[in-house]
Amino acid sequence: MLENTPAITARPGLIDTDVHNAFANVREELRPYLSRAWQAYADYHGILMPGTGYNSSVGVQREDARTPSGAMAGSDPDFMITDHLDRFGIDFAILTGSHVLGISVHTDPDWGNAVATAYNRNLAERWLGRSHRFRGSIVVNHSDPEAAAREIRRCAPDKRFVQVLMASGSSRLFGQRFFHPIFEAAAEFNLPVAVHPGTEGAGTAGAPTPAGRPTRYFEWHNIVPLNFMGHINSLVCEGAFEKFPQLRFVAIEGGLAWLPQLMWRMDKNYKALRSEVPWLRKLPSQYIRDHVFVTTQPVEEPEKSPHFLQILEMINAPGNVMYSSDYPHWDFDNPRMTLQFLPKEWKQRIFHDNAAALYGLAARPA
Repeated sequence: MLENTPAITARPGLIDTDVHNAFANVREELRPYLSRAWQAYADYHGILMPGTGYNSSVGVQREDARTPSGAMAGSDPDFMITDHLDRFGIDFAILTGSHVLGISVHTDPDWGNAVATAYNRNLAERWLGRSHRFRGSIVVNHSDPEAAAREIRRCAPDKRFVQVLMASGSSRLFGQRFFHPIFEAAAEFNLPVAVHPGTEGAGTAGAPTPAGRPTRYFEWHNIVPLNFMGHINSLVCEGAFEKFPQLRFVAIEGGLAWLPQLMWRMDKNYKALRSEVPWLRKLPSQYIRDHVFVTTQPVEEPEKSPHFLQILEMINAPGNVMYSSDYPHWDFDNPRMTLQFLPKEWKQRIFHDNAAALYGLAARPA
């Protein structure tokens, strides 16, 4: 049964673009959505995803966000509504899953495809059917683009799904034509394509850095933006945004302070090396401003807030920045405390309007 959503009020809108729904028991919850053969596989092996080998010393999930029964934080839709959506007055939560993006770096692409479909079916039934405020991400296995495209076309007619989501860890850069079937399917339905970290260095993905593997989680977590830089650079230089002019790319949970220097370096090199990329019709930085969105959490926090405002201006903010909390993870950003120094008109766009326009959520749920 759907919740009784509160009536629209005069308060400013709030959309959270990174909320992690989880499983209390991943095998039991996904098993009904697998074929008989894959059910037998799951019964024997479990639903295991490749790990990075890095473990946070403070844990990933917030202990204070566990469900009333003590289950995994984020695993109970009703508790998430009261503990997060109602508490902070969130109009829409874009669900980004937990412990599932490893399907893209699993050695068996058929297993990855099966889990992707099972996850999306479970999401539609258990979460999107529970509240109008939940909006889903179509999780795909990017190591098999043709299968990923079929999954997008299967899910996309359900308008409760508002984006395509894939792991940022990969053995290939996303601008390469190998991934074009995914972008083509997403463009058919005007869906953004988002990536989320957590698989850098896992499974078939390469090492988290070009120089090798970090030693600890702290080091690994610090350099997650390297992957985002590589993918955005590839998408622009390989001409993905020229071939798919409707494509919007969302870099979730990678910060944003690294973006200006990437834009400057790309523009400078383009002036001398543009003959290598004759398909580009404008400066690389303009493609980023026109097609790339970033989310706030984990937002960089310089000692002087004016420095951060300058960074935002450099990347075309507030037009391509969206609020995210990362609920219920250890580095959760409370919307009542995050970026309170922003100008009022900027806060309205970052906390609501940009996501409303990108995801087609201009009207609050009724």
